[in-house]
Amino acid sequence: MPYFELQRHLGIDVDKWVVRQSMPQPHGRASACHAFEREWVECGHGLGQTRARRECQPEYEDFMECMHRTKLAARLKAILEQRDKLVKEGKYTLPDYHKGKEEMRP
Repeated sequence: MPYFELQRHLGIDVDKWVVRQSMPQPHGRASACHAFEREWVECGHGLGQTRARRECQPEYEDFMECMHRTKLAARLKAILEQRDKLVKEGKYTLPDYHKGKEEMRP
């Protein structure tokens, strides 16, 4: 296809982000999100872009969560806010190692 040839001649790879996890990895091991990317690609294969976006949304969301960890970060933020709220109310006391104090060593 002419579009891909143009990419090769200019030395750019616009499609690299789509198959980032499928690229050869160091030491020949599969990357952490390779399985999620594979499921997403297999789901959307042959469907067409519009239909694949609708039908493969769960696979795509799993792949993006594995790559960016946005849901995990939001959950961690909520946990830390709850902890800070409990500390402020006096219902929870932070352990010494969370206050910057070192443990006594023998």
